[in-house]
Amino acid sequence: MSSSRFPIPQGTLDMLILQILSLEPAHGYGIAQRLEQKGWLKAEWKQSETGREAKFYSLTRSGHKQLRVEKDSWARLTGAVQLIFDEGGAQ
Repeated sequence: MSSSRFPIPQGTLDMLILQILSLEPAHGYGIAQRLEQKGWLKAEWKQSETGREAKFYSLTRSGHKQLRVEKDSWARLTGAVQLIFDEGGAQ
Protein backbone atom coordinates (compact mmCIF):
# COMPACT_ATOMS: atom_id res chain seq x y z
CA MET A 1 0.00 0.00 0.00
CA SER A 2 1.44 3.39 -0.96
CA SER A 3 1.79 6.22 1.51
CA SER A 4 -0.65 9.11 1.24
CA ARG A 5 2.08 11.52 2.35
CA PHE A 6 3.49 13.78 -0.32
CA PRO A 7 7.29 13.98 -0.18
CA ILE A 8 8.67 17.45 -0.72
CA PRO A 9 12.25 18.32 -1.60
CA GLN A 10 14.50 18.99 1.37
CA GLY A 11 14.56 22.67 2.28
CA THR A 12 11.09 23.38 0.91
CA LEU A 13 9.58 23.86 4.36
CA ASP A 14 12.27 26.42 5.22
CA MET A 15 11.46 28.30 2.01
CA LEU A 16 7.73 28.29 2.74
CA ILE A 17 8.19 29.55 6.30
CA LEU A 18 10.54 32.30 5.08
CA GLN A 19 7.97 33.31 2.45
CA ILE A 20 5.12 33.43 4.98
CA LEU A 21 7.18 35.48 7.41
CA SER A 22 8.31 37.82 4.63
CA LEU A 23 4.69 38.93 4.31
CA GLU A 24 4.30 39.85 7.98
CA PRO A 25 5.71 38.85 11.38
CA ALA A 26 3.97 35.83 12.87
CA HIS A 27 4.20 33.38 15.75
CA GLY A 28 3.52 29.72 16.24
CA TYR A 29 6.02 28.12 13.90
CA GLY A 30 8.04 25.47 15.72
CA ILE A 31 10.61 25.42 12.93
CA ALA A 32 11.28 29.14 13.44
CA GLN A 33 13.76 28.56 16.27
CA ARG A 34 16.02 26.59 13.95
CA LEU A 35 15.79 29.32 11.32
CA GLU A 36 16.52 31.92 13.99
CA GLN A 37 19.69 30.01 14.93
CA LYS A 38 20.76 30.18 11.26
CA GLY A 39 20.38 33.95 11.43
CA TRP A 40 17.47 34.05 8.96
CA LEU A 41 14.87 35.17 11.51
CA LYS A 42 14.74 37.54 14.45
CA ALA A 43 12.28 37.20 17.31
CA GLU A 44 10.43 39.82 19.27
CA TRP A 45 8.06 39.28 22.19
CA LYS A 46 4.65 40.82 21.50
CA GLN A 47 1.10 40.34 22.62
CA SER A 48 -0.75 37.81 20.46
CA GLU A 49 -4.35 37.99 19.34
CA THR A 50 -5.30 35.99 22.44
CA GLY A 51 -3.67 38.56 24.73
CA ARG A 52 -0.77 36.30 25.69
CA GLU A 53 2.87 37.14 25.12
CA ALA A 54 4.31 35.27 22.15
CA LYS A 55 7.51 35.30 20.15
CA PHE A 56 6.86 36.89 16.76
CA TYR A 57 9.32 36.06 14.02
CA SER A 58 10.35 38.19 11.06
CA LEU A 59 13.07 37.91 8.45
CA THR A 60 16.52 39.36 8.90
CA ARG A 61 18.50 40.75 5.97
CA SER A 62 20.16 37.33 5.76
CA GLY A 63 16.72 35.70 5.78
CA HIS A 64 15.58 37.82 2.82
CA LYS A 65 18.74 36.83 0.97
CA GLN A 66 18.18 33.15 1.76
CA LEU A 67 14.59 33.39 0.56
CA ARG A 68 15.81 34.74 -2.79
CA VAL A 69 18.29 31.85 -3.03
CA GLU A 70 15.57 29.31 -2.20
CA LYS A 71 13.11 30.81 -4.70
CA ASP A 72 15.74 30.76 -7.46
CA SER A 73 16.57 27.15 -6.68
CA TRP A 74 12.87 26.21 -6.65
CA ALA A 75 12.33 27.95 -10.00
CA ARG A 76 15.23 25.99 -11.56
CA LEU A 77 13.87 22.70 -10.17
CA THR A 78 10.30 23.28 -11.30
CA GLY A 79 11.50 24.53 -14.69
CA ALA A 80 13.56 21.38 -15.22
CA VAL A 81 10.65 19.16 -14.22
CA GLN A 82 8.31 21.09 -16.52
CA LEU A 83 10.70 20.61 -19.45
CA ILE A 84 10.64 16.86 -18.87
CA PHE A 85 6.84 16.82 -18.65
CA ASP A 86 6.53 18.94 -21.80
CA GLU A 87 8.73 16.48 -23.71
CA GLY A 88 6.65 13.55 -22.44
CA GLY A 89 3.45 15.17 -23.68
CA ALA A 90 4.57 14.95 -27.28
CA GLN A 91 4.05 11.18 -27.35
